[in-house]
Amino acid sequence: MQALRLAAAREKSVELVGTGFHFEDLPVGRRFRSLGRTIGEVDIVNYVNCTGLTEVLFTDQEFRQQHSAIEGRFAPAMLAYAFAEGLLAQATMQHTALAFLNMELDVLAPVFAGDTVHVEVEVIEARVSQSRPDRGLVRTRNDVVKQDGTKVLTYTPLRMVKRREGAAA
Repeated sequence: MQALRLAAAREKSVELVGTGFHFEDLPVGRRFRSLGRTIGEVDIVNYVNCTGLTEVLFTDQEFRQQHSAIEGRFAPAMLAYAFAEGLLAQATMQHTALAFLNMELDVLAPVFAGDTVHVEVEVIEARVSQSRPDRGLVRTRNDVVKQDGTKVLTYTPLRMVKRREGAAA
């Protein structure tokens, strides 16, 4: 029992890194970017198989070469979106994001096997929840950008985010 108390005391005295942003960290106008992630052929195959998205554009190379308006091995747009959300979850949402409420998404350009994407984020709305003052609602504009600067997706998620303890008082 003493060992558990010592471990708990040590845990409180050592800063935990990798936790997400609280509402107070996300004022309107704040901008930041994620790390990058390269999309590989294996990622495309795994995504298509995992989701059942067995569209011939993603599973039949001959069809793609003969009938697609886009040349090359491209990924489903939602795979790029999923990678963007993963990059943001790792860096900004651990322990603080409570709910994903809404979004609009625009697909602007294709992503291909071998492309590296990152997310550029700007806070465009932030308000305290009327019904739960210990929480805030934050909307961001997220641009998913390839290594050459091409913007491939833009989406605007609205998330419910924790406020810091005591902030609601």
